[in-house]
Amino acid sequence: MHQIHIIGGGLAGSEAAWQLAEAGVRVKLSEMRGSGDVTPAHQTDELAELVCSNSFRSDDAENNAVGLLHAEMRALGSIIMAEGDRHKVPAGSALAVDRDGFSAGVTARLEAHPNIEIVRERVDVLPRGPAIIATGPLTAPGLAANIGAATGSDALAFFDAIAPIVHHDSIDMSIAWRQARWNRGGDDYINCPLDKDQYHAFVQGLIGGEKGEFRDWEKDTAYFEGCMPIEVMAERGPETLRFGPMKGVGLDDPRTGRWPYACVQLRQDNASGTLWNIVGFQTKLKHAEQVRLFRTIPGLENAEFARLGGLPRNTFIRSPELLDPTLRLKSRPNIRFAGQITGCEGYVESAAIGLLAGRFAAAELHGDVMTPPPVETALGALLHHITGAAEAETYQPMNVNFGLMPPIPGRTRKAERKKMYTDRARAALAGWMAA
Repeated sequence: MHQIHIIGGGLAGSEAAWQLAEAGVRVKLSEMRGSGDVTPAHQTDELAELVCSNSFRSDDAENNAVGLLHAEMRALGSIIMAEGDRHKVPAGSALAVDRDGFSAGVTARLEAHPNIEIVRERVDVLPRGPAIIATGPLTAPGLAANIGAATGSDALAFFDAIAPIVHHDSIDMSIAWRQARWNRGGDDYINCPLDKDQYHAFVQGLIGGEKGEFRDWEKDTAYFEGCMPIEVMAERGPETLRFGPMKGVGLDDPRTGRWPYACVQLRQDNASGTLWNIVGFQTKLKHAEQVRLFRTIPGLENAEFARLGGLPRNTFIRSPELLDPTLRLKSRPNIRFAGQITGCEGYVESAAIGLLAGRFAAAELHGDVMTPPPVETALGALLHHITGAAEAETYQPMNVNFGLMPPIPGRTRKAERKKMYTDRARAALAGWMAA
C-alpha cells in the first residue's frame, strides 16, 4: 500500500519519487503515457522524457546559476543529475545528454526500486491522501479543470517551443565545421555560416513563412521569453537573430579564417552522434515550410529531419498565491505541486522543485519538519521565487538566475560577483545539509 501518490512521470515526478523512495516512503507513481493517452509533444512512454532540447544548459558551478543548481542537486542525490552525467554527450561547457539513453536510464532505476509502484493511468481528480502533482506543462484537461476548481484560480498559460533535429549524415561538412564558440569545450558544435545576403533572405523567409494556426482558446496565450519561436524573434527586427541564436562571433570559418556574418549551430542530440538539434530554432512554422526554409541554410541543403519543430501550449498555476513555502496547496495541504506546473522553467529547475517536493513530503510523512533551503542557494532562491517572492498577478515562468538570490553586500567587482554568489551558496547549502 502506498503512502503517497505522485501524478506525472516527467522530470519533476521522477525526481520526487526517487527522493521519497530513497527516504523509505512507499510511492505510487501514475503516468498517463502508456495507458493509451498521449500528449501533443511526447514521443515515447519513457519516464523523464526530454521533449524539447537535450541540454541541461551550463554545467559551470563557479560562474553560472544553473550550473550551481546542478551541483546542489548532485549533493542531494538527484537521480536526474546522476542519469544526466551517465548519458552525457559533448556540448562544450554545457551538460547535454543522449535523450533516449537518459530517459531509459531513469525509467529503469525507478522501475527497479522496491518502494516505487509505477501505474500507467490517467488521473482526472486530485487525490484525497498525500500527493504530489507533477503533471508538467501538458496537464490533461480533466485534471487541469479539477485543479482549477480546487484552487479557485484560473490556470495561466504560455507557449513553449520545440526545436528540429537533423540526421548528421545529411549535413554537408564541406561547408559546415565543428567548433565551440571561442573554442570553449572543443569542437562540440556543428556550425553553418551565412553571409549577409543569405542571412537577410532567411529572416524574410521566417517572417513570410506559413505558420500553424492558433485555436480560439490559444490566441491570448503569451510566449515564454526564454524559449521564443525563431520567427517571433525575427519579427522584432532584422538584426535580432544575429545577436541571439544565429550570432557568428567567436566562430572561425575555416574557409575564410573569419567570423561569419551569421551562423546556425547544431548540438549533438544522442550518444552515437547520429542526431543533432538546431540550437534555438523553436518554431511555429508548418512542417513543410520548415523543411523548405531550413534547407536554404548553407550546409543543410540536403538535411533530413528526424523531428521538426513544434509549439505546444504549456500551463502553470499562480504559485506565489496558491502554494505555501513547502509547495503545499494552501486550500488542500495534502497536495503538493512540483515541476513546470508551478511556473519554473527548464528541465533542471523542474527536477529541482520535484526534489524539494519529495524531500518536504518525506519529512512530513516521517513526522519531521524540513526547513526550506537558504535563499542564498540556487535551490532556495528558486523555491522562494515560486512560493512567495514573485508578484502573483504578473507571475511568469522563470529560469534560475543570480537575480533571484539576495544581492552580495557591499561594493564588488563585476568580474568577481558570480564567483561570490556561488561561494556563498556552497557555504549556505553545506550549513543547511549539516543541520
